[in-house]
Amino acid sequence: MSRVAKNPIPLLAGVEVTIESGKVSVKGPLGTLTQTLVAGVGVTNADGFLHISANDTTRETHAMTGTVRALLANMVQGVTKGFERKLNLVGVGYRAQAQGDKLNLTLGFSHPVEHPMPVGIKVETPTQTEIIIKGMDKQVVGQVAADIRSYRKPEPYKGKGVRYANEVIVIKETKKK
Repeated sequence: MSRVAKNPIPLLAGVEVTIESGKVSVKGPLGTLTQTLVAGVGVTNADGFLHISANDTTRETHAMTGTVRALLANMVQGVTKGFERKLNLVGVGYRAQAQGDKLNLTLGFSHPVEHPMPVGIKVETPTQTEIIIKGMDKQVVGQVAADIRSYRKPEPYKGKGVRYANEVIVIKETKKK
């Protein structure tokens, strides 16, 4: 079994876990998340901890136990604290504005870019060049951030574009004659 899967997941106060045939639901203060289980991986709830075990002896099942443990730990954290990703806009005239469930971006194109937010994701713009994406599902928050970044990836010569807050862009030297 995976070394990651051997660590039990502590359940914080206010978190309820429902284990049904092939599905795990985690309910907390921020909402409810569900995950389908991989065949051969078992989950038990005992003494305020979630324990993951492999029901088969196959190599794939042992590998998936660590993945299932990580997904369930992210679900528990998501329904209690939530996740957030920060993006920065670097470039002259690059702006972002949150309007309800839409994000309006001005990224140097001849037209403004309007990005709709999926259900359960909130977006904030504290300044015109900062974007904060919040939600309880880590995978969806990361995917929305990647989609917004893909509109104008940072270019290597001046570093202009949409970048993650902690991303380091290595600037290339320009060609010389």
